[in-house]
Amino acid sequence: MTDFGYLLPTRDHAVRDDHEVAPLVRQARLAETLGFDSVWAGDSPVAGPRADPLMLLAAAAATTDRVTLGTAVLLPALRHPVMLAHQLATVDRIAEGRLVVGMGAGFPRPNTEAQFAAVQVGFRDRVSRMTESIEAMRLLWTLSGVSFQGRHFRFDDVTLVPRPVRSAGPPIWLAGSGEAALRRVSQLADGWLPYPPKWQTYAQELATIQGPTTPALYATVCLDEDPERARKRLRAYIEPYYGAPLEVVETIQAMFAGSARETVEWLGEYVKAGARHIVVRLAAEDHVAALEQFADTVLPTLRNEKLEA
Repeated sequence: MTDFGYLLPTRDHAVRDDHEVAPLVRQARLAETLGFDSVWAGDSPVAGPRADPLMLLAAAAATTDRVTLGTAVLLPALRHPVMLAHQLATVDRIAEGRLVVGMGAGFPRPNTEAQFAAVQVGFRDRVSRMTESIEAMRLLWTLSGVSFQGRHFRFDDVTLVPRPVRSAGPPIWLAGSGEAALRRVSQLADGWLPYPPKWQTYAQELATIQGPTTPALYATVCLDEDPERARKRLRAYIEPYYGAPLEVVETIQAMFAGSARETVEWLGEYVKAGARHIVVRLAAEDHVAALEQFADTVLPTLRNEKLEA
């Protein structure tokens, strides 16, 4: 059985110079009402400015009852693990244990490097800082009087309250593809949240992951019954978002523009390849209408069809 999640359009609002957060909270509640299984928020305070994901998810947690709430994805290397562990545990408590922490190291792009420089964190250390943070946070979530001596972080006799709802802390899902990233997923993660542009690559990489891990997918969809218009709308969405041509971005990320039927077929290939939680980012001008359209035309078919391999 595959679950389906909705990515809140935090960056889209910022690109349009719309900084109101209340509509995003309402969209989280609407996604739950429409039958989505999860709601997600991205993280990029400087490179792609937007509302803070943890504060937004805390607000969403207070106004929803059922959906999983997740970060897609959080950059832990920008933060100190004591403070981040405290924030995540508090959000998890507000959500009554519904939090999933999607994490990534940060894609190697000039604006991402500038983001790390802005908070005086070495970009080359982002992976080791992330893995060290995971180790430290899991100790802080489960033990009292924690002392930690790592390459990047050192602290003594720290006890955090509140603890997360689950005894081991919220599940951590790691993004990324390639040998090194997949090895980290096997060693450190409870889930995998990549965005490979081909389902064949997804299947091949999933087969290399060891241990019990939730296989997820981050996918961008532009729904339109006219294929030419769908492609044009996807381009108009992606290029201002990333400052790069669509043809470049779609070689890196899973994205599709087309009809509801075609979208079901495209996402269905990832489901058959093993994806069990699909986080959908909707490329749209009107996000409420797009959310309702996806829930009405795509979600029921994906749920009803026997797609699992």
